[in-house]
Amino acid sequence: MPFDAAFATFPTLTTPRLTLRAIQPTDAEAFFAIKSDSAVTIPYGQEPHQSLEQTRAWMAQIDASYAARDALFWCVTRTGGDDTAIGSVTLWRLDPDNQCGELGYELHPAHWRQGVMAEAIPTILTYGFRELGLHRIEAMSSAQNTPSSSLLRKLGFTPEGTLRQRIFFRGAFQDELSFSMLADEWHG
Repeated sequence: MPFDAAFATFPTLTTPRLTLRAIQPTDAEAFFAIKSDSAVTIPYGQEPHQSLEQTRAWMAQIDASYAARDALFWCVTRTGGDDTAIGSVTLWRLDPDNQCGELGYELHPAHWRQGVMAEAIPTILTYGFRELGLHRIEAMSSAQNTPSSSLLRKLGFTPEGTLRQRIFFRGAFQDELSFSMLADEWHG
């Protein structure tokens, strides 16, 4: 089964400018800088982290998801840099029986509008379709998160519809947009 290799040894992936590797305990402060920034978390309906301990607990959940074979969480770093985490890309809600999974991503604002996710995500899509044998990769975006929806469209994801008032955040309901890509649609 293609999933076995991914969960035996975590797959490190590279692009011309990026290294996508497993999260490490030493990444806690870098991820706290990301997860505590409201510009990052509010667009996907989560409150910012309030403490480094909260980020470490979230990292423990990442490790547990990998151990349960439910998610692959890549830490995004700049190749040739100081190996500091600047963001993440995740394939989660992995369903080997139905050959599908969901894409998630986040990036520190200091690295926005530099093409980082437009470079990282195609590498993950190629890995998901070719190495994991996925047939379908889904992605969700808050209807209010225009940059995320635009990125998904640019990468070739197909909009599937609006989940009306799907997210309850800060006392109000928000719509969520559903996207997908099929293996035979990916030409990465």
